[in-house]
Amino acid sequence: MSLDSRLQTAADLCRSGVVVADVGTDHAQLACYLAMNGAKAVIASDVREGPLEAARRTVAETGAKGVTVLLSDGLDKIDYADDVVICGMGGELIARIIEGCRFLSENTRFILQPMTRADFLRRWLYSSGFELDAERTAYDGSRAYVIMRARYTGKKRDIDDVFALVGAVSDKKYLTLAAEKLMKNAEGMDRSDGCSEQAEKLRGIARSILSRAESV
Repeated sequence: MSLDSRLQTAADLCRSGVVVADVGTDHAQLACYLAMNGAKAVIASDVREGPLEAARRTVAETGAKGVTVLLSDGLDKIDYADDVVICGMGGELIARIIEGCRFLSENTRFILQPMTRADFLRRWLYSSGFELDAERTAYDGSRAYVIMRARYTGKKRDIDDVFALVGAVSDKKYLTLAAEKLMKNAEGMDRSDGCSEQAEKLRGIARSILSRAESV
């Protein structure tokens, strides 16, 4: 079976031969793909029964072995996984789900694709003792996505504004789009009273991101 570029990139960041939890599995396409391509076992979980019914149909139609479909709010009902995949949620919700992990160790990997607030998620990860060991980008038409992999180190630290917004991404197209968005936001602030200082700060961040893009 084939995946779209966003889910394929997430799948590529998963390790082979391990137990994977696909949190918020929806139709379980990613879960079935992983089960059919080297995962030891896959837990396909969702907070609602509707998506789980669709997930069960996908498992049956693909014939994927080793997929357990589970009703769970985040990681509440999941006792263990080596790799935890959380795609298609906001950065704040992803952070709350990880915070509830009961089996966290230095060997656990979190493959994350935030739809919003990637900057919040990066700041939370580093301030909570995690670090990113990989970041990839994917595209769907004009929509750009970032997919990151985090591991727990126990070392808590702050990160700067540029890293919060684009992490270690080295994709010139993605960096350029991020800088353009910041410039547009700055223009909007220029039209608001008392926001000129914040607008100039955004322009400075955008220039730093563009400088990185030009060096790629």
